[in-house]
Amino acid sequence: MPLNINFQQIFLHLFNFVLLFAILYFLLYNPVKQFMSKREEYFKNLDDQAKEKLSDAEKVKAEYDSRLKAVETEINDERAKAHKELDNSLAIRKQQAEDEASKIISDAKATARREKEKMMKEAQGEIADMVATAAEKIISAGNTSDAFDQFLAAAQRGDNNE
Repeated sequence: MPLNINFQQIFLHLFNFVLLFAILYFLLYNPVKQFMSKREEYFKNLDDQAKEKLSDAEKVKAEYDSRLKAVETEINDERAKAHKELDNSLAIRKQQAEDEASKIISDAKATARREKEKMMKEAQGEIADMVATAAEKIISAGNTSDAFDQFLAAAQRGDNNE
């Protein structure tokens, strides 16, 4: 044995190393490997479930967005319909108010015409009474020229007073 090398001990150490490696491989490496593969599968399942839930959530969001758009369209349609009804109602009320105003004006004109005719008739009646009174005075006074002059003077004073 030159250099003091003992091959038997080297082979024994090599055998111990191989035996230790085999025992550790079966006792530690395989269980750790199985544990890691189970853990990897568990997290892969969690990731798949999360992706599935995310896609379901996106579908629900898309459905809600479409419903929201439909509701907004319906609201806008209802708003436009209500606006048209309001415009129609305002137009009808305006026309009714104009018709009523026209009726009030025509009634007022008719009333004013009747009042004017009534006043004219009353004035004509008063004039007729004045003429009759003047004629009586002329006849009763005997002096027709003095009575006529008084009548004319009274008529002129009436014109001046107005």
